[in-house]
Amino acid sequence: MRTLAMGIALAMALSLISAAAHAQTWKPPADAQRCPSKWGAADERGSGNHMKPESVLKATRLIKTGEVIEIAHVLNDKMPFAGTRRFDVHTKRTFMNQPSNRRGSNEELVVSEIAQVGTQLDGFAHQSIEYSHYNCFKTDEISSRTGFTKLGIEKVGTLMTRGVLIDVAALKGVDMLGDAYEITPQDLQQALQRQNLQLQPGDAILINTGWHRLWAKDNARYNKSCPGIGVAAAEWLAKQDPMLVGADNGPVEVSPNPDPQISLPVHQIMLVVNGIHILENLKLDDLAAKKVYEFAFVMQPLKAQGFSGSTVAPVAIR
Repeated sequence: MRTLAMGIALAMALSLISAAAHAQTWKPPADAQRCPSKWGAADERGSGNHMKPESVLKATRLIKTGEVIEIAHVLNDKMPFAGTRRFDVHTKRTFMNQPSNRRGSNEELVVSEIAQVGTQLDGFAHQSIEYSHYNCFKTDEISSRTGFTKLGIEKVGTLMTRGVLIDVAALKGVDMLGDAYEITPQDLQQALQRQNLQLQPGDAILINTGWHRLWAKDNARYNKSCPGIGVAAAEWLAKQDPMLVGADNGPVEVSPNPDPQISLPVHQIMLVVNGIHILENLKLDDLAAKKVYEFAFVMQPLKAQGFSGSTVAPVAIR
Protein backbone atom coordinates (compact mmCIF):
# COMPACT_ATOMS: atom_id res chain seq x y z
CA MET A 1 0.00 0.00 0.00
CA ARG A 2 2.83 2.36 0.93
CA THR A 3 4.59 1.60 -2.36
CA LEU A 4 1.38 2.33 -4.28
CA ALA A 5 0.89 5.64 -2.48
CA MET A 6 4.47 6.67 -3.21
CA GLY A 7 3.99 5.73 -6.85
CA ILE A 8 0.85 7.85 -7.12
CA ALA A 9 2.58 10.81 -5.45
CA LEU A 10 5.54 10.49 -7.81
CA ALA A 11 3.26 10.33 -10.85
CA MET A 12 1.42 13.45 -9.71
CA ALA A 13 4.69 15.31 -9.12
CA LEU A 14 5.99 14.35 -12.56
CA SER A 15 2.69 15.46 -14.09
CA LEU A 16 2.98 18.87 -12.46
CA ILE A 17 6.60 19.22 -13.56
CA SER A 18 5.64 18.28 -17.12
CA ALA A 19 2.76 20.75 -17.14
CA ALA A 20 5.02 23.52 -15.86
CA ALA A 21 7.64 22.68 -18.47
CA HIS A 22 5.07 22.99 -21.27
CA ALA A 23 3.23 26.03 -19.90
CA GLN A 24 3.43 28.85 -22.38
CA THR A 25 5.18 31.91 -21.02
CA TRP A 26 5.61 35.39 -22.43
CA LYS A 27 8.20 38.11 -22.16
CA PRO A 28 7.30 41.76 -22.87
CA PRO A 29 9.12 43.20 -25.89
CA ALA A 30 11.51 46.11 -25.47
CA ASP A 31 10.30 49.58 -26.41
CA ALA A 32 12.45 49.57 -29.52
CA GLN A 33 10.69 46.41 -30.74
CA ARG A 34 7.16 47.84 -30.55
CA CYS A 35 7.49 51.60 -31.05
CA PRO A 36 6.55 53.58 -32.96
CA SER A 37 3.19 51.95 -33.59
CA LYS A 38 2.03 51.19 -37.12
CA TRP A 39 -0.34 54.16 -36.79
CA GLY A 40 2.52 56.61 -36.24
CA ALA A 41 4.76 57.82 -33.41
CA ALA A 42 2.25 60.36 -32.07
CA ASP A 43 -0.84 58.16 -32.37
CA GLU A 44 -3.15 57.78 -29.35
CA ARG A 45 -6.07 55.87 -30.92
CA GLY A 46 -4.48 52.57 -31.93
CA SER A 47 -7.04 50.19 -33.39
CA GLY A 48 -9.64 52.95 -33.09
CA ASN A 49 -8.15 54.25 -36.32
CA HIS A 50 -10.17 51.53 -38.07
CA MET A 51 -13.24 53.66 -37.37
CA LYS A 52 -13.95 55.26 -40.76
CA PRO A 53 -17.00 55.81 -42.94
CA GLU A 54 -16.18 52.50 -44.62
CA SER A 55 -16.47 50.56 -41.34
CA VAL A 56 -19.83 52.19 -40.63
CA LEU A 57 -21.20 51.39 -44.07
CA LYS A 58 -19.92 47.81 -43.82
CA ALA A 59 -21.73 47.46 -40.49
CA THR A 60 -25.01 48.85 -41.85
CA ARG A 61 -25.04 46.23 -44.59
CA LEU A 62 -25.32 43.57 -41.87
CA ILE A 63 -28.58 45.00 -40.53
CA LYS A 64 -31.46 42.91 -41.92
CA THR A 65 -34.19 43.01 -39.24
CA GLY A 66 -33.39 46.08 -37.16
CA GLU A 67 -33.31 44.04 -33.94
CA VAL A 68 -31.15 45.64 -31.26
CA ILE A 69 -29.52 43.26 -28.78
CA GLU A 70 -28.02 44.84 -25.67
CA ILE A 71 -24.72 43.26 -24.64
CA ALA A 72 -23.94 45.23 -21.49
CA HIS A 73 -24.81 44.42 -17.89
CA VAL A 74 -26.89 46.81 -15.80
CA LEU A 75 -24.84 48.94 -13.41
CA ASN A 76 -25.76 48.33 -9.77
CA ASP A 77 -24.29 47.34 -6.43
CA LYS A 78 -24.85 43.61 -7.16
CA MET A 79 -22.07 43.52 -9.77
CA PRO A 80 -18.83 41.63 -9.16
CA PHE A 81 -16.04 44.09 -8.34
CA ALA A 82 -12.30 43.59 -8.70
CA GLY A 83 -10.28 44.59 -5.67
CA THR A 84 -11.49 47.78 -4.01
CA ARG A 85 -13.60 48.99 -6.92
CA ARG A 86 -17.09 50.08 -5.96
CA PHE A 87 -20.35 51.47 -7.26
CA ASP A 88 -22.35 53.39 -4.66
CA VAL A 89 -25.46 55.34 -5.64
CA HIS A 90 -27.01 57.99 -3.38
CA THR A 91 -30.31 59.44 -4.55
CA LYS A 92 -30.56 63.21 -4.16
CA ARG A 93 -34.14 64.24 -3.49
CA THR A 94 -33.74 67.85 -4.45
CA PHE A 95 -36.73 70.13 -4.09
CA MET A 96 -40.23 70.94 -5.26
CA ASN A 97 -40.15 73.96 -7.54
CA GLN A 98 -42.51 76.76 -6.51
CA PRO A 99 -44.32 77.53 -9.81
CA SER A 100 -47.87 76.22 -10.17
CA ASN A 101 -46.93 73.14 -12.24
CA ARG A 102 -45.19 71.72 -9.13
CA ARG A 103 -42.14 70.36 -10.94
CA GLY A 104 -40.22 67.98 -8.69
CA SER A 105 -36.61 67.06 -9.36
CA ASN A 106 -34.38 64.13 -8.38
CA GLU A 107 -30.72 63.34 -9.03
CA GLU A 108 -28.09 60.89 -7.89
CA LEU A 109 -24.53 60.97 -6.63
CA VAL A 110 -22.38 58.06 -7.80
CA VAL A 111 -19.21 57.11 -5.96
CA SER A 112 -17.37 54.69 -8.22
CA GLU A 113 -14.29 53.89 -10.25
CA ILE A 114 -16.52 54.58 -13.24
CA ALA A 115 -13.85 53.74 -15.80
CA GLN A 116 -13.39 50.19 -14.52
CA VAL A 117 -16.71 48.76 -13.34
CA GLY A 118 -19.47 46.86 -15.12
CA THR A 119 -19.20 46.35 -18.87
CA GLN A 120 -16.10 48.38 -19.58
CA LEU A 121 -13.67 49.40 -22.31
CA ASP A 122 -10.00 49.43 -21.35
CA GLY A 123 -8.07 52.42 -22.67
CA PHE A 124 -4.36 52.57 -23.35
CA ALA A 125 -3.56 54.52 -20.19
CA HIS A 126 -4.91 51.60 -18.15
CA GLN A 127 -1.92 49.28 -18.61
CA SER A 128 1.80 49.54 -19.20
CA ILE A 129 4.98 47.51 -19.46
CA GLU A 130 6.88 48.81 -16.45
CA TYR A 131 6.17 52.55 -16.93
CA SER A 132 5.84 52.51 -20.72
CA HIS A 133 2.39 52.54 -22.37
CA TYR A 134 1.13 52.12 -25.93
CA ASN A 135 3.41 53.88 -28.42
CA CYS A 136 5.96 54.24 -25.62
CA PHE A 137 4.27 57.12 -23.83
CA LYS A 138 5.73 57.15 -20.30
CA THR A 139 3.55 57.14 -17.20
CA ASP A 140 5.41 59.96 -15.47
CA GLU A 141 5.09 62.16 -18.54
CA ILE A 142 1.36 61.64 -19.24
CA SER A 143 -0.20 61.28 -15.78
CA SER A 144 -1.58 64.15 -13.73
CA ARG A 145 -3.87 64.69 -10.76
CA THR A 146 -6.78 65.36 -13.10
CA GLY A 147 -6.26 62.52 -15.58
CA PHE A 148 -3.89 61.41 -18.30
CA THR A 149 -2.72 64.06 -20.74
CA LYS A 150 -2.22 61.39 -23.43
CA LEU A 151 -4.13 58.20 -24.24
CA GLY A 152 -7.32 59.34 -22.46
CA ILE A 153 -10.49 57.43 -23.24
CA GLU A 154 -12.00 60.55 -24.84
CA LYS A 155 -9.73 59.90 -27.83
CA VAL A 156 -11.68 56.74 -28.75
CA GLY A 157 -14.98 58.26 -29.90
CA THR A 158 -17.86 56.34 -31.45
CA LEU A 159 -17.02 52.88 -32.76
CA MET A 160 -19.26 51.22 -35.34
CA THR A 161 -18.08 48.22 -37.27
CA ARG A 162 -18.72 44.60 -38.15
CA GLY A 163 -19.16 42.57 -34.97
CA VAL A 164 -18.31 38.88 -34.78
CA LEU A 165 -19.26 36.53 -31.95
CA ILE A 166 -16.90 33.58 -31.52
CA ASP A 167 -18.85 31.06 -29.42
CA VAL A 168 -16.18 28.84 -27.89
CA ALA A 169 -18.59 27.46 -25.28
CA ALA A 170 -20.87 26.18 -28.04
CA LEU A 171 -17.89 24.69 -29.86
CA LYS A 172 -17.08 22.68 -26.75
CA GLY A 173 -20.71 21.68 -26.26
CA VAL A 174 -21.05 23.34 -22.85
CA ASP A 175 -22.97 26.24 -21.35
CA MET A 176 -19.82 27.52 -19.66
CA LEU A 177 -16.13 26.76 -20.05
CA GLY A 178 -14.10 25.51 -17.09
CA ASP A 179 -12.86 27.87 -14.40
CA ALA A 180 -9.39 28.38 -15.87
CA TYR A 181 -9.75 27.05 -19.41
CA GLU A 182 -7.23 28.61 -21.78
CA ILE A 183 -8.71 29.35 -25.19
CA THR A 184 -6.24 28.53 -27.95
CA PRO A 185 -5.91 29.78 -31.54
CA GLN A 186 -7.25 26.40 -32.64
CA ASP A 187 -10.38 26.90 -30.52
CA LEU A 188 -11.02 30.26 -32.16
CA GLN A 189 -10.38 28.94 -35.66
CA GLN A 190 -12.58 25.89 -35.17
CA ALA A 191 -15.41 27.99 -33.72
CA LEU A 192 -15.23 30.36 -36.69
CA GLN A 193 -15.23 27.42 -39.10
CA ARG A 194 -18.26 25.96 -37.30
CA GLN A 195 -20.02 29.32 -37.68
CA ASN A 196 -18.92 29.60 -41.34
CA LEU A 197 -17.23 32.98 -40.72
CA GLN A 198 -13.87 34.57 -41.33
CA LEU A 199 -12.43 37.54 -39.48
CA GLN A 200 -11.74 40.82 -41.28
CA PRO A 201 -9.50 43.76 -40.35
CA GLY A 202 -11.35 46.24 -38.15
CA ASP A 203 -13.79 43.73 -36.65
CA ALA A 204 -15.13 43.92 -33.10
CA ILE A 205 -14.38 40.38 -31.93
CA LEU A 206 -16.48 39.13 -29.01
CA ILE A 207 -15.77 35.76 -27.37
CA ASN A 208 -18.45 33.77 -25.56
CA THR A 209 -17.17 31.58 -22.72
CA GLY A 210 -20.47 31.36 -20.84
CA TRP A 211 -18.86 32.98 -17.80
CA HIS A 212 -21.51 35.74 -17.80
CA ARG A 213 -23.89 33.18 -16.25
CA LEU A 214 -22.22 33.84 -12.89
CA TRP A 215 -22.74 37.61 -13.01
CA ALA A 216 -24.46 38.82 -9.80
CA LYS A 217 -25.19 35.17 -8.94
CA ASP A 218 -21.80 33.86 -7.83
CA ASN A 219 -19.52 36.88 -7.75
CA ALA A 220 -16.89 35.12 -5.67
CA ARG A 221 -16.38 32.48 -8.34
CA TYR A 222 -16.67 35.06 -11.12
CA ASN A 223 -13.74 37.01 -9.65
CA LYS A 224 -11.59 34.12 -8.44
CA SER A 225 -10.68 32.82 -11.90
CA CYS A 226 -12.09 32.61 -15.40
CA PRO A 227 -11.69 30.97 -18.79
CA GLY A 228 -10.33 33.17 -21.53
CA ILE A 229 -7.81 33.62 -24.30
CA GLY A 230 -4.18 32.75 -23.64
CA VAL A 231 -1.01 34.30 -24.99
CA ALA A 232 -1.05 32.33 -28.25
CA ALA A 233 -4.70 33.17 -28.93
CA ALA A 234 -4.10 36.85 -28.15
CA GLU A 235 -1.16 37.03 -30.55
CA TRP A 236 -3.21 35.27 -33.24
CA LEU A 237 -6.10 37.69 -32.74
CA ALA A 238 -3.78 40.69 -32.85
CA LYS A 239 -2.57 39.52 -36.27
CA GLN A 240 -6.16 39.66 -37.51
CA ASP A 241 -6.02 43.45 -36.94
CA PRO A 242 -9.31 43.93 -35.03
CA MET A 243 -10.84 47.18 -33.78
CA LEU A 244 -11.29 45.58 -30.36
CA VAL A 245 -11.46 42.23 -28.58
CA GLY A 246 -14.03 41.51 -25.89
CA ALA A 247 -15.42 38.67 -23.79
CA ASP A 248 -18.01 37.86 -21.16
CA ASN A 249 -15.57 37.78 -18.27
CA GLY A 250 -13.51 40.26 -16.26
CA PRO A 251 -10.10 40.29 -17.96
CA VAL A 252 -10.98 38.71 -21.38
CA GLU A 253 -7.95 36.47 -20.86
CA VAL A 254 -7.57 33.26 -18.88
CA SER A 255 -7.00 33.98 -15.20
CA PRO A 256 -4.86 33.02 -13.46
CA ASN A 257 -2.38 32.57 -16.28
CA PRO A 258 -1.02 29.02 -16.64
CA ASP A 259 2.43 30.49 -16.02
CA PRO A 260 2.32 31.72 -12.39
CA GLN A 261 5.25 34.05 -13.07
CA ILE A 262 3.29 36.39 -15.35
CA SER A 263 0.26 38.56 -14.60
CA LEU A 264 -2.48 39.16 -17.21
CA PRO A 265 -0.07 39.24 -20.18
CA VAL A 266 -2.91 39.55 -22.71
CA HIS A 267 -3.62 43.03 -21.36
CA GLN A 268 -0.11 44.03 -22.32
CA ILE A 269 -0.21 42.19 -25.65
CA MET A 270 -3.41 43.93 -26.68
CA LEU A 271 -3.29 47.37 -25.08
CA VAL A 272 0.41 48.14 -24.83
CA VAL A 273 2.10 46.23 -27.65
CA ASN A 274 -0.60 46.29 -30.33
CA GLY A 275 -2.86 49.20 -29.38
CA ILE A 276 -6.04 47.10 -29.42
CA HIS A 277 -8.82 47.96 -26.97
CA ILE A 278 -10.22 45.31 -24.61
CA LEU A 279 -13.95 45.13 -23.86
CA GLU A 280 -14.71 43.34 -20.60
CA ASN A 281 -17.71 41.89 -18.74
CA LEU A 282 -20.00 41.57 -21.74
CA LYS A 283 -23.47 40.04 -21.56
CA LEU A 284 -23.52 37.61 -24.47
CA ASP A 285 -26.33 35.22 -23.57
CA ASP A 286 -28.86 36.65 -26.06
CA LEU A 287 -26.39 36.70 -28.95
CA ALA A 288 -25.31 33.12 -28.21
CA ALA A 289 -28.86 31.81 -27.72
CA LYS A 290 -30.03 33.37 -30.98
CA LYS A 291 -26.85 32.28 -32.78
CA VAL A 292 -26.22 35.82 -33.95
CA TYR A 293 -22.61 35.49 -35.05
CA GLU A 294 -22.34 38.53 -37.34
CA PHE A 295 -23.89 41.93 -36.66
CA ALA A 296 -23.41 45.68 -36.60
CA PHE A 297 -21.53 46.63 -33.44
CA VAL A 298 -22.06 50.11 -31.99
CA MET A 299 -20.45 51.65 -28.90
CA GLN A 300 -19.28 54.99 -27.56
CA PRO A 301 -17.27 55.37 -24.34
CA LEU A 302 -17.83 58.31 -22.01
CA LYS A 303 -16.31 61.60 -23.08
CA ALA A 304 -14.28 61.55 -19.88
CA GLN A 305 -11.04 63.42 -20.41
CA GLY A 306 -7.91 61.65 -19.29
CA PHE A 307 -9.69 58.49 -18.09
CA SER A 308 -8.01 55.08 -18.30
CA GLY A 309 -11.22 53.44 -19.49
CA SER A 310 -14.98 53.78 -19.52
CA THR A 311 -18.11 52.00 -18.47
CA VAL A 312 -19.96 51.34 -21.73
CA ALA A 313 -23.25 49.98 -23.06
CA PRO A 314 -22.54 48.50 -26.50
CA VAL A 315 -25.25 47.03 -28.72
CA ALA A 316 -25.42 44.51 -31.52
CA ILE A 317 -27.86 45.23 -34.35
CA ARG A 318 -28.87 42.59 -36.86
